[in-house]
Amino acid sequence: MNTQARRAEHPAAPESAPHGRELPPGQSTSALGPSGNLPGYSPVEGLQVPKAEFDWKPLALLGALLLAAWPLIGSSSTWVTLSVAGLAMGLIIFIIASGLTLIFGLMDVLNFGHGVFIALGAFVATSVMGGMADWTASDSLLRNLGAVFAAMLVAMAAAGALGLAFERVIVRPVYGLHLKQILITMGGMIVGEELIKVIWGPQQIALPLPETLRGSFVLGDASIEKYRVLAVAIGLVVFALLLWALNRTKVGLLIRAGVQDREMVESLGYRIRRLFVGVFVAGSALAGLGGVMWGLYQQAVVPQIGAQVNILIFIVIIIGGLGSTLGCFVGALLVGLMANYTGFLAPKVALFSNIGLMVAILLWRPQGLYPVTNR
Repeated sequence: MNTQARRAEHPAAPESAPHGRELPPGQSTSALGPSGNLPGYSPVEGLQVPKAEFDWKPLALLGALLLAAWPLIGSSSTWVTLSVAGLAMGLIIFIIASGLTLIFGLMDVLNFGHGVFIALGAFVATSVMGGMADWTASDSLLRNLGAVFAAMLVAMAAAGALGLAFERVIVRPVYGLHLKQILITMGGMIVGEELIKVIWGPQQIALPLPETLRGSFVLGDASIEKYRVLAVAIGLVVFALLLWALNRTKVGLLIRAGVQDREMVESLGYRIRRLFVGVFVAGSALAGLGGVMWGLYQQAVVPQIGAQVNILIFIVIIIGGLGSTLGCFVGALLVGLMANYTGFLAPKVALFSNIGLMVAILLWRPQGLYPVTNR
Protein backbone atom coordinates (compact mmCIF):
# COMPACT_ATOMS: atom_id res chain seq x y z
CA MET A 1 0.00 0.00 0.00
CA ASN A 2 1.49 3.32 -1.00
CA THR A 3 1.95 6.30 1.27
CA GLN A 4 -1.05 8.25 -0.05
CA ALA A 5 -3.38 5.30 0.55
CA ARG A 6 -2.14 4.93 4.11
CA ARG A 7 -2.76 8.63 4.72
CA ALA A 8 -6.29 8.34 3.36
CA GLU A 9 -7.08 5.41 5.68
CA HIS A 10 -5.50 7.05 8.71
CA PRO A 11 -6.07 10.81 8.54
CA ALA A 12 -3.96 12.93 10.85
CA ALA A 13 -5.54 13.69 14.23
CA PRO A 14 -6.41 17.32 14.83
CA GLU A 15 -3.79 19.32 16.67
CA SER A 16 -4.51 19.81 20.34
CA ALA A 17 -3.40 22.31 22.87
CA PRO A 18 -1.79 21.07 26.09
CA HIS A 19 -4.03 19.27 28.59
CA GLY A 20 -6.23 17.90 25.79
CA ARG A 21 -7.92 21.15 24.75
CA GLU A 22 -8.75 20.96 21.02
CA LEU A 23 -7.64 23.95 19.02
CA PRO A 24 -10.25 26.08 17.27
CA PRO A 25 -10.70 25.34 13.54
CA GLY A 26 -7.91 26.76 11.43
CA GLN A 27 -5.56 27.37 14.39
CA SER A 28 -2.28 25.51 14.78
CA THR A 29 0.03 25.00 17.71
CA SER A 30 2.08 27.93 16.48
CA ALA A 31 -0.75 30.16 17.73
CA LEU A 32 -0.22 29.04 21.32
CA GLY A 33 1.20 31.46 23.81
CA PRO A 34 4.73 31.12 25.21
CA SER A 35 3.45 28.91 28.05
CA GLY A 36 1.76 26.52 25.63
CA ASN A 37 -1.75 27.78 26.30
CA LEU A 38 -4.38 29.28 24.06
CA PRO A 39 -4.35 33.09 24.04
CA GLY A 40 -7.01 34.47 26.39
CA TYR A 41 -6.79 31.57 28.87
CA SER A 42 -5.29 31.56 32.37
CA PRO A 43 -3.56 28.26 33.28
CA VAL A 44 -3.09 26.75 36.72
CA GLU A 45 -1.64 23.24 36.54
CA GLY A 46 -3.76 22.20 33.59
CA LEU A 47 -6.80 24.25 34.55
CA GLN A 48 -7.93 26.92 32.11
CA VAL A 49 -10.70 29.46 32.60
CA PRO A 50 -11.67 31.51 29.53
CA LYS A 51 -11.38 35.26 29.70
CA ALA A 52 -14.28 37.16 28.18
CA GLU A 53 -14.55 40.81 27.27
CA PHE A 54 -15.97 42.84 30.13
CA ASP A 55 -19.61 43.87 29.80
CA TRP A 56 -20.13 47.46 30.94
CA LYS A 57 -23.88 47.64 30.34
CA PRO A 58 -24.99 46.53 33.86
CA LEU A 59 -22.67 49.12 35.44
CA ALA A 60 -24.10 51.72 33.08
CA LEU A 61 -27.55 50.72 34.34
CA LEU A 62 -26.39 51.40 37.89
CA GLY A 63 -25.15 54.85 36.89
CA ALA A 64 -28.38 55.53 35.01
CA LEU A 65 -30.43 54.75 38.13
CA LEU A 66 -28.34 57.16 40.21
CA LEU A 67 -28.69 59.95 37.65
CA ALA A 68 -32.39 59.35 36.97
CA ALA A 69 -33.25 59.63 40.67
CA TRP A 70 -31.60 63.04 41.04
CA PRO A 71 -34.20 65.20 39.23
CA LEU A 72 -37.07 63.11 40.61
CA ILE A 73 -35.98 63.70 44.20
CA GLY A 74 -35.44 67.39 43.56
CA SER A 75 -33.02 68.16 46.38
CA SER A 76 -29.32 67.41 45.91
CA SER A 77 -28.75 66.95 49.64
CA THR A 78 -31.63 64.49 49.94
CA TRP A 79 -30.34 62.63 46.87
CA VAL A 80 -26.89 62.27 48.45
CA THR A 81 -28.38 61.03 51.73
CA LEU A 82 -30.61 58.48 50.00
CA SER A 83 -27.83 57.34 47.67
CA VAL A 84 -25.40 56.65 50.52
CA ALA A 85 -28.17 54.85 52.43
CA GLY A 86 -28.93 52.76 49.34
CA LEU A 87 -25.28 51.90 48.78
CA ALA A 88 -24.89 50.88 52.43
CA MET A 89 -28.00 48.71 52.31
CA GLY A 90 -26.94 47.19 49.00
CA LEU A 91 -23.43 46.33 50.19
CA ILE A 92 -24.76 44.66 53.34
CA ILE A 93 -27.08 42.57 51.18
CA PHE A 94 -24.14 41.78 48.87
CA ILE A 95 -22.08 40.44 51.78
CA ILE A 96 -24.94 38.11 52.71
CA ALA A 97 -25.78 37.05 49.16
CA SER A 98 -22.25 36.60 47.77
CA GLY A 99 -21.69 33.36 49.66
CA LEU A 100 -25.07 31.99 48.63
CA THR A 101 -24.51 32.67 44.94
CA LEU A 102 -21.19 30.79 45.05
CA ILE A 103 -22.85 27.93 46.92
CA PHE A 104 -25.39 27.59 44.14
CA GLY A 105 -22.84 28.10 41.38
CA LEU A 106 -20.34 25.53 42.63
CA MET A 107 -22.55 23.08 44.50
CA ASP A 108 -25.85 23.48 42.60
CA VAL A 109 -27.56 23.69 45.99
CA LEU A 110 -30.71 25.78 46.55
CA ASN A 111 -30.14 26.71 50.18
CA PHE A 112 -33.33 28.32 51.44
CA GLY A 113 -31.98 27.98 54.97
CA HIS A 114 -29.35 30.70 54.47
CA GLY A 115 -31.32 32.98 56.77
CA VAL A 116 -30.43 30.96 59.87
CA PHE A 117 -26.77 32.02 59.51
CA ILE A 118 -27.86 35.66 59.26
CA ALA A 119 -29.94 35.35 62.42
CA LEU A 120 -27.20 33.52 64.32
CA GLY A 121 -24.65 36.19 63.42
CA ALA A 122 -26.98 38.97 64.55
CA PHE A 123 -27.79 37.35 67.90
CA VAL A 124 -24.18 36.42 68.59
CA ALA A 125 -23.37 40.11 68.07
CA THR A 126 -25.90 41.10 70.74
CA SER A 127 -24.14 38.84 73.23
CA VAL A 128 -20.60 39.90 72.30
CA MET A 129 -21.34 43.62 72.24
CA GLY A 130 -23.44 43.32 75.37
CA GLY A 131 -20.44 41.78 77.11
CA MET A 132 -18.25 44.64 75.87
CA ALA A 133 -20.57 47.41 77.10
CA ASP A 134 -17.62 49.44 78.41
CA TRP A 135 -16.12 49.42 74.92
CA THR A 136 -19.34 50.34 73.10
CA ALA A 137 -20.11 53.16 75.56
CA SER A 138 -16.60 54.61 75.30
CA ASP A 139 -15.88 57.88 73.51
CA SER A 140 -12.92 56.20 71.82
CA LEU A 141 -13.47 55.31 68.16
CA LEU A 142 -10.84 52.56 68.37
CA ARG A 143 -12.58 50.88 71.31
CA ASN A 144 -15.95 51.15 69.55
CA LEU A 145 -14.56 49.63 66.35
CA GLY A 146 -12.81 46.97 68.42
CA ALA A 147 -16.15 45.89 69.89
CA VAL A 148 -17.83 45.85 66.47
CA PHE A 149 -15.03 43.88 64.80
CA ALA A 150 -14.86 41.44 67.71
CA ALA A 151 -18.60 40.80 67.33
CA MET A 152 -18.13 40.30 63.58
CA LEU A 153 -15.30 37.78 64.03
CA VAL A 154 -17.16 35.74 66.64
CA ALA A 155 -20.34 35.83 64.55
CA MET A 156 -18.44 34.64 61.45
CA ALA A 157 -16.85 31.80 63.41
CA ALA A 158 -20.20 30.71 64.86
CA ALA A 159 -22.00 30.92 61.51
CA GLY A 160 -19.17 29.07 59.76
CA ALA A 161 -19.26 26.27 62.33
CA LEU A 162 -23.03 25.99 61.95
CA GLY A 163 -22.57 25.99 58.17
CA LEU A 164 -20.19 23.02 58.41
CA ALA A 165 -22.74 21.05 60.44
CA PHE A 166 -25.58 22.20 58.16
CA GLU A 167 -23.75 20.96 55.05
CA ARG A 168 -22.85 17.58 56.52
CA VAL A 169 -26.18 16.78 58.16
CA ILE A 170 -28.81 18.53 56.01
CA VAL A 171 -27.40 19.40 52.58
CA ARG A 172 -25.08 16.49 51.74
CA PRO A 173 -27.82 13.80 51.59
CA VAL A 174 -29.80 15.81 49.00
CA TYR A 175 -27.14 16.85 46.48
CA GLY A 176 -28.71 17.05 43.03
CA LEU A 177 -32.29 16.91 44.37
CA HIS A 178 -33.55 20.49 44.11
CA LEU A 179 -37.07 19.99 45.44
CA LYS A 180 -35.80 18.13 48.48
CA GLN A 181 -33.11 20.79 48.96
CA ILE A 182 -35.73 23.53 49.13
CA LEU A 183 -37.88 21.63 51.61
CA ILE A 184 -35.11 20.37 53.88
CA THR A 185 -33.16 23.65 54.01
CA MET A 186 -36.33 25.62 54.80
CA GLY A 187 -37.00 23.11 57.55
CA GLY A 188 -33.46 23.60 58.82
CA MET A 189 -34.00 27.36 58.98
CA ILE A 190 -37.23 26.93 60.95
CA VAL A 191 -35.51 24.62 63.43
CA GLY A 192 -32.62 27.08 63.70
CA GLU A 193 -34.99 29.96 64.44
CA GLU A 194 -36.65 27.94 67.19
CA LEU A 195 -33.27 27.13 68.74
CA ILE A 196 -32.41 30.83 68.67
CA LYS A 197 -35.66 31.52 70.53
CA VAL A 198 -34.67 28.93 73.14
CA ILE A 199 -31.24 30.52 73.67
CA TRP A 200 -31.99 34.25 73.34
CA GLY A 201 -35.78 34.32 73.73
CA PRO A 202 -38.52 35.16 71.20
CA GLN A 203 -38.55 38.89 71.87
CA GLN A 204 -36.82 41.62 69.90
CA ILE A 205 -33.36 42.49 71.24
CA ALA A 206 -31.82 45.92 70.79
CA LEU A 207 -28.46 46.13 69.04
CA PRO A 208 -27.51 49.79 69.49
CA LEU A 209 -24.64 51.39 67.67
CA PRO A 210 -21.49 52.20 69.67
CA GLU A 211 -21.17 55.77 70.88
CA THR A 212 -18.90 57.20 68.18
CA LEU A 213 -20.81 55.53 65.32
CA ARG A 214 -24.05 57.30 66.19
CA GLY A 215 -25.08 60.52 64.52
CA SER A 216 -24.21 61.81 61.08
CA PHE A 217 -21.62 63.60 59.03
CA VAL A 218 -22.92 66.87 57.60
CA LEU A 219 -21.75 67.73 54.08
CA GLY A 220 -23.38 70.99 53.10
CA ASP A 221 -27.08 70.32 53.53
CA ALA A 222 -26.66 66.53 53.27
CA SER A 223 -26.68 64.36 56.37
CA ILE A 224 -24.88 61.01 56.10
CA GLU A 225 -25.06 58.54 58.98
CA LYS A 226 -21.66 57.47 60.26
CA TYR A 227 -22.51 53.78 60.38
CA ARG A 228 -23.59 53.79 56.75
CA VAL A 229 -20.17 55.09 55.75
CA LEU A 230 -18.58 52.23 57.73
CA ALA A 231 -20.94 49.72 56.08
CA VAL A 232 -19.97 50.98 52.61
CA ALA A 233 -16.28 50.69 53.48
CA ILE A 234 -16.62 47.14 54.83
CA GLY A 235 -18.74 46.08 51.86
CA LEU A 236 -16.17 47.38 49.37
CA VAL A 237 -13.34 45.65 51.24
CA VAL A 238 -15.24 42.33 51.19
CA PHE A 239 -15.94 42.76 47.47
CA ALA A 240 -12.28 43.51 46.74
CA LEU A 241 -11.12 40.51 48.79
CA LEU A 242 -13.56 38.21 47.00
CA LEU A 243 -12.39 39.43 43.60
CA TRP A 244 -8.77 38.95 44.63
CA ALA A 245 -9.40 35.47 46.01
CA LEU A 246 -11.41 34.33 42.99
CA ASN A 247 -9.08 35.81 40.36
CA ARG A 248 -5.60 35.76 41.91
CA THR A 249 -5.40 32.54 43.91
CA LYS A 250 -5.32 28.89 42.91
CA VAL A 251 -8.28 28.05 45.14
CA GLY A 252 -10.25 30.89 43.60
CA LEU A 253 -9.48 29.67 40.09
CA LEU A 254 -10.62 26.19 41.07
CA ILE A 255 -13.87 27.64 42.42
CA ARG A 256 -14.48 29.64 39.23
CA ALA A 257 -13.71 26.61 37.09
CA GLY A 258 -15.96 24.46 39.27
CA VAL A 259 -18.81 26.92 38.83
CA GLN A 260 -18.45 26.63 35.06
CA ASP A 261 -17.68 22.91 34.73
CA ARG A 262 -17.51 20.70 37.83
CA GLU A 263 -16.80 17.51 35.87
CA MET A 264 -13.77 19.05 34.21
CA VAL A 265 -12.25 20.03 37.56
CA GLU A 266 -12.77 16.52 38.92
CA SER A 267 -11.25 14.95 35.81
CA LEU A 268 -8.04 16.90 36.48
CA GLY A 269 -7.72 15.20 39.85
CA TYR A 270 -8.90 17.97 42.17
CA ARG A 271 -11.12 17.03 45.11
CA ILE A 272 -14.22 19.04 44.40
CA ARG A 273 -15.91 17.85 47.62
CA ARG A 274 -13.43 19.80 49.73
CA LEU A 275 -14.21 22.89 47.69
CA PHE A 276 -17.91 22.22 48.31
CA VAL A 277 -17.43 22.21 52.07
CA GLY A 278 -15.05 25.18 52.07
CA VAL A 279 -17.35 27.35 49.95
CA PHE A 280 -20.37 26.43 52.08
CA VAL A 281 -18.54 27.33 55.30
CA ALA A 282 -17.22 30.59 53.81
CA GLY A 283 -20.68 31.49 52.51
CA SER A 284 -22.19 30.82 55.93
CA ALA A 285 -19.52 32.96 57.62
CA LEU A 286 -20.24 35.83 55.22
CA ALA A 287 -23.93 35.51 56.08
CA GLY A 288 -23.00 35.77 59.77
CA LEU A 289 -21.01 38.93 59.05
CA GLY A 290 -23.94 40.32 57.09
CA GLY A 291 -26.26 39.48 59.98
CA VAL A 292 -24.18 41.61 62.35
CA MET A 293 -24.16 44.51 59.89
CA TRP A 294 -27.89 44.22 59.16
CA GLY A 295 -28.68 44.10 62.88
CA LEU A 296 -26.64 47.26 63.47
CA TYR A 297 -28.32 48.84 60.44
CA GLN A 298 -31.75 48.15 61.98
CA GLN A 299 -30.44 48.56 65.57
CA ALA A 300 -32.59 45.61 66.64
CA VAL A 301 -32.77 41.88 65.91
CA VAL A 302 -35.57 39.30 65.99
CA PRO A 303 -35.38 35.53 65.44
CA GLN A 304 -37.06 35.96 62.03
CA ILE A 305 -34.44 38.43 60.79
CA GLY A 306 -32.97 35.87 58.39
CA ALA A 307 -36.30 35.02 56.80
CA GLN A 308 -37.03 38.74 56.37
CA VAL A 309 -33.79 39.30 54.44
CA ASN A 310 -34.01 36.07 52.42
CA ILE A 311 -36.43 37.58 49.89
CA LEU A 312 -34.04 40.42 49.06
CA ILE A 313 -31.14 37.96 48.83
CA PHE A 314 -32.81 35.78 46.23
CA ILE A 315 -33.92 38.82 44.23
CA VAL A 316 -30.29 39.97 44.15
CA ILE A 317 -28.97 36.56 43.09
CA ILE A 318 -31.54 36.22 40.31
CA ILE A 319 -30.88 39.76 39.07
CA GLY A 320 -27.11 39.30 39.09
CA GLY A 321 -26.99 35.84 37.52
CA LEU A 322 -26.73 32.59 39.45
CA GLY A 323 -23.13 31.94 40.47
CA SER A 324 -21.81 35.41 39.53
CA THR A 325 -20.04 37.44 42.23
CA LEU A 326 -19.87 40.60 40.12
CA GLY A 327 -23.53 40.19 39.15
CA CYS A 328 -24.42 39.78 42.82
CA PHE A 329 -22.53 43.01 43.61
CA VAL A 330 -24.25 45.08 40.92
CA GLY A 331 -27.64 43.51 41.66
CA ALA A 332 -27.33 44.27 45.38
CA LEU A 333 -26.50 47.92 44.70
CA LEU A 334 -29.47 48.22 42.34
CA VAL A 335 -31.78 46.70 44.97
CA GLY A 336 -30.47 48.93 47.77
CA LEU A 337 -30.76 52.12 45.73
CA MET A 338 -34.20 51.22 44.37
CA ALA A 339 -35.52 50.47 47.86
CA ASN A 340 -34.36 53.83 49.23
CA TYR A 341 -35.42 55.93 46.24
CA THR A 342 -38.91 54.43 45.99
CA GLY A 343 -39.30 54.53 49.77
CA PHE A 344 -38.87 58.30 49.55
CA LEU A 345 -40.74 58.96 46.29
CA ALA A 346 -43.61 56.45 46.57
CA PRO A 347 -43.71 54.65 49.93
CA LYS A 348 -46.82 52.65 49.00
CA VAL A 349 -45.04 50.86 46.15
CA ALA A 350 -41.67 50.48 47.88
CA LEU A 351 -42.39 46.85 48.83
CA PHE A 352 -42.95 45.91 45.20
CA SER A 353 -40.24 48.05 43.61
CA ASN A 354 -37.51 45.42 43.77
CA ILE A 355 -39.77 42.73 42.34
CA GLY A 356 -40.56 45.11 39.48
CA LEU A 357 -36.82 45.74 39.05
CA MET A 358 -36.19 41.99 38.89
CA VAL A 359 -38.91 41.47 36.28
CA ALA A 360 -37.59 44.34 34.13
CA ILE A 361 -34.01 43.04 34.22
CA LEU A 362 -35.06 39.47 33.44
CA LEU A 363 -37.05 40.71 30.45
CA TRP A 364 -33.86 42.40 29.26
CA ARG A 365 -31.47 39.60 30.25
CA PRO A 366 -33.29 36.37 31.16
CA GLN A 367 -30.16 34.81 32.71
CA GLY A 368 -29.26 37.85 34.82
CA LEU A 369 -26.81 40.72 34.45
CA TYR A 370 -23.66 38.59 34.44
CA PRO A 371 -24.70 34.99 33.74
CA VAL A 372 -22.18 32.21 34.32
CA THR A 373 -21.68 30.24 31.11
CA ASN A 374 -20.76 26.62 30.41
CA ARG A 375 -22.72 25.24 33.36
